[in-house]
Amino acid sequence: MAQNYSLNNSLVNNTTDKSILDSSTGTTMGALILSLTFVLGFPGNVFVIWSILARARKQSITTLLILNLAIADGSLMALTPFFIIYLVLKNWVFTEVMCKIVFYLCLANMYASIHLIMLMSLYRLVAIVWPVRISAITGRRTTVRMLAVVWLLVIVASVPAMIYRRVEKSGNKKVCDSYHLYDSETVMQYMLELVLGCFIPYGVILFSYICILRRIRQSKFQRRIRSEKLILAIVLTFCLLWLPYHIINMVQVAWALMKDTEKRKTLHTIWSKSRAVTSSIAFISSSINPILYFFAGKSYIRREGFEFMARLFEGTGIDLSNRKSRQNSHNSREKEKEADAVMLKDKDQDSVTNSSSNAKPGKHGK
Repeated sequence: MAQNYSLNNSLVNNTTDKSILDSSTGTTMGALILSLTFVLGFPGNVFVIWSILARARKQSITTLLILNLAIADGSLMALTPFFIIYLVLKNWVFTEVMCKIVFYLCLANMYASIHLIMLMSLYRLVAIVWPVRISAITGRRTTVRMLAVVWLLVIVASVPAMIYRRVEKSGNKKVCDSYHLYDSETVMQYMLELVLGCFIPYGVILFSYICILRRIRQSKFQRRIRSEKLILAIVLTFCLLWLPYHIINMVQVAWALMKDTEKRKTLHTIWSKSRAVTSSIAFISSSINPILYFFAGKSYIRREGFEFMARLFEGTGIDLSNRKSRQNSHNSREKEKEADAVMLKDKDQDSVTNSSSNAKPGKHGK
């Protein structure tokens, strides 16, 4: 009976999932948001990538993380026209293979973005709370390895989007959506997204910034690192823009677990009518970063022109090195002072010795 119940639910799944495109308001708003996102986000992220690869003289750890984030965001923006056409026509006019690939890449870039932002938060945590260990933990080779692990995790974790995504006919039109035979498959897919794309990274980010703020308050010098506000702005905007999408995922998981028919209908109405809009809002996060970089680098624009972005990223990467160099220079100055004091002391002793030796013959002559 349980199997028949799940199979009956799968029929409900297949018919009700198509209502995602039946909401004219949702699809229209989604298409408008995605169009604006593409116009701002795609050239913006390409400019960021060009600035780092072609114009930045130094590529720090922060710069490498921002480069990978721009690649993930730029790739997501390149997929946006497929979704715009899909929402405007309310019809998937491409092949089923493209349906699987496009949504797989979309989820992969979502995972990549949030985990790269998580790495940024961890890097700031180590840099501020344990500055002595920063060079050992966050060396260039270690960072490259961590980036490789992140991308490998992203590639593997996004596979369910390809497995469950397929094209089905809805009247005279086609729908590219997730279809599950059992409610347990729905729960597994969206809980995986929630755990890997929300709970773990958001938890790490929250923990990191709680520790950072406590450290800053305990510090005698309340000066914030130059890139701290920029990284914090990236983190907050990403989390806020993706939060509605993750909430709808929670609603869909609750819908799959719900046994009461009336409550299932209510939950289904909520997530099916909101999916297009919340997904489009999440896309804004990939276009907002270049805008944040623009405002953060305003002071460089008049002086550097088109290279202002490269100078900004170099600036975000040299805060720690500058602080370390200042500390080293301070230590070296102290050592120089000590050396000068020793030299002066030796000179005084030499002068006393010389004067006394010069005075002795005079005494004997008398």
